[in-house]
Amino acid sequence: MMCQSNTLQGADLHKGKWLQFPQLALRRRLGQLSCMSRPALKLRSWPLTILYYLLPFGALKPLSRVGWRPVSRVTLYKSVPTRLLSRAWGRLNQVELPTWLRKPVYSLYIWTFGVNMKEAAVEDLDHYRNLSEFFSRKLKPQARPVCGLHSVISPSDGKILNFGQVQNCEVEQVKGVTYSLESFLGPRDTPDDLPLSGGSGNGGGQASAATARSSFQSQLVTKEGNELYHCVIYLAPGDYHCFHSPTDWRVAHRRHFPGSLMSVNPGVARWIKELFCHNERVVLTGDWKHGFFSLTAVGATNVGSIRIYFDRDLHTNSPRYSKGSYNDFSFITHSNKEGIPMRKGEHLGEFNLGSTIVLIFEAPKDFNFHLKPGQKIRFGEALGSL
Repeated sequence: MMCQSNTLQGADLHKGKWLQFPQLALRRRLGQLSCMSRPALKLRSWPLTILYYLLPFGALKPLSRVGWRPVSRVTLYKSVPTRLLSRAWGRLNQVELPTWLRKPVYSLYIWTFGVNMKEAAVEDLDHYRNLSEFFSRKLKPQARPVCGLHSVISPSDGKILNFGQVQNCEVEQVKGVTYSLESFLGPRDTPDDLPLSGGSGNGGGQASAATARSSFQSQLVTKEGNELYHCVIYLAPGDYHCFHSPTDWRVAHRRHFPGSLMSVNPGVARWIKELFCHNERVVLTGDWKHGFFSLTAVGATNVGSIRIYFDRDLHTNSPRYSKGSYNDFSFITHSNKEGIPMRKGEHLGEFNLGSTIVLIFEAPKDFNFHLKPGQKIRFGEALGSL
């Protein structure tokens, strides 16, 4: 019995040798048992993670048996140097194309994204010297008639992602995915606190209690009986890239948040929480006849710049920035007490490619949106009315 027991034990040990030692070696190769720093561990794991998501049929799933776990898709995507790539894309857009190459390049883009060049002020493709001029092409004067019967019009072409009343200081970027209004707009400052020539501070809201959130929202509502509304419009690469004033209003202040330049495609917006709060954005705030009004241009991948026509001091997608910071600029000065008046439909700015416009404004309780989630809309068409 003793000999039999020893024989079985030896067999088990022999079997364990083949099962355990390869696993131990593989763990060490994967860096799981080494004294490596966390960045080094991620650097070693990312190539395998990329293969994990690319290879079919879970080819690398057996690695989970030895303790390896892939980096999450969100972490992997956030590690991509989108700002660097966007600056490179911006420079590429400025390169003048030879005349013989313009039609093939632009025709491929038109075919891929369904661009309607019949609406362009200049239909001749040879006219556009580079991609930047083609992206920022202007429309024929009557291509987008401005609806005059409604209070608010669409500032751009695009797709309606979400709209409605702001509830509990939370705004939906897509259905079921929300972000903090205070994180998106930044701390609320009184006009007396806003700098006349520019300044900086720490971005993001600090309050976490429900009462503090409610207080921030109530600060934006200036008239009794009004509510706060929002509307999110996604501009696809094939859309008209300029944006216009959605109503008659006065722009008093600009707040620029440097940040990431992740894609704002609705598919990405579903799995990255508070995407709009992470991305670079330019917040224009002021007032209209019913109270507070704001328009925010959100940057995205390959959007090398956000341009506001009347703001020459604005510079976006700079190489360096402090995470969580923002820059303020007031258009109200000692010589200009009114700020920048904007008329409905007036040119306001442009993107380099596609991105997102977010409207947040105050209006009476009987304000109604004339929209459906997911619908396509064009600049000049009605968003809502009283």
